[in-house]
Amino acid sequence: MRTLALDGRTGASGDMILAALLSVGADADVLAPVESAIDVSYRIGETTKNGIAATTVDVVTDDGHTHAEGHGPHRTYAECRDIVTGMDLEEPVEEAAIATFRRLGNAESKVHGTDIAETHFHEVGADDAIADIVGAALLVEELSVDRIVTTPVSAGGGEVSMSHGTYPVPTPAVTYLAETASWQLRGGPIDTELLTPTGASILAEFADGVDSLPPLHVETSGFGAGSKSFEDRPNVLRGIVGDREGGLVRDEIRVLETNVDDATPETLGDLQRTLKDAGARDVTVLPATMKKSRPGHLIKVIVKPADAERVAKRLAEETGTLGVRETPAGHRWIAERTFETVPIEVDGARRELTVKIARDDAGAVYDVSAEYDEAAAIAEATGLPVREIRRRAEAAYRE
Repeated sequence: MRTLALDGRTGASGDMILAALLSVGADADVLAPVESAIDVSYRIGETTKNGIAATTVDVVTDDGHTHAEGHGPHRTYAECRDIVTGMDLEEPVEEAAIATFRRLGNAESKVHGTDIAETHFHEVGADDAIADIVGAALLVEELSVDRIVTTPVSAGGGEVSMSHGTYPVPTPAVTYLAETASWQLRGGPIDTELLTPTGASILAEFADGVDSLPPLHVETSGFGAGSKSFEDRPNVLRGIVGDREGGLVRDEIRVLETNVDDATPETLGDLQRTLKDAGARDVTVLPATMKKSRPGHLIKVIVKPADAERVAKRLAEETGTLGVRETPAGHRWIAERTFETVPIEVDGARRELTVKIARDDAGAVYDVSAEYDEAAAIAEATGLPVREIRRRAEAAYRE
């Protein structure tokens, strides 16, 4: 699987992402439709950040304004979408660009409490932001990688001045965008804005989150520079392109445990639902022998580190336990799971049910499992065994 891995330890902005994509081999010529549509040009150059040679990209408008100024009209999501559809882009590029703007629109509407159709983008609706988003979609398509991943992305710290006032970093829009992403958001390491709404929306649309750079047979690498300079670290976004063999995905976790001897069966039976609603990834209840030989239960819960405190509180509330242990398990190896609906034929009638597909991170399928509840409903209606319904569904997917 040809993979682009991004290292977001000093954040990301639109210009940094464009520069990183160019630094690993994307062809700048594909950006021409943007330059024609909104009267901007991409000024591509080189710089050195704390001893690191890096690519730079400035989006320059016809009147000479550059990328950092948020120059041009502040458009609505619909206006940005119309501009994109008027560029005559290839379908995958157009769809990705519009989806990125939709993410931005939803984030802005949450911040301001408005409907997406009525929400005006501010800095991110200007010409340079359109150039960033559409440009990123064009360069990603041209680079022709199978997957893009990013390590946890640093948001920075402190405060930043925006159209409506001064906000803490990460800004509200960036926080909402991170909710829609699979990568992790982290604070620091500098008290300044490192992750912009434009950068967050592009990464949320294109990149899967990983805990660390994956093992790669490196083909090429490079750095995209940001406009800011820091005393003790280079303000760059690193990109690495290479091939990786299929494997399971590393997922950072914590394990919560508690022992209970007075929880009712109903409470224990409902923990799968209540704890998963709070963010638990998996819940296991095991019989145990407590002090004074009393029968009890050991409850083990797998959570993401960011969810541990919230899930532990819910576990205490539901069971009445006086303490919850947290074990830094480090990580687990998990399959990438998707769900698809497949048709099967039973007694001449077409029926549909869901199957869960497990893949390695190269996309190879190694397990297919039909959903039990749906298979049971069809079995009850037709008189066939549940096992037979599941077998037919799994065979239908493989065929």
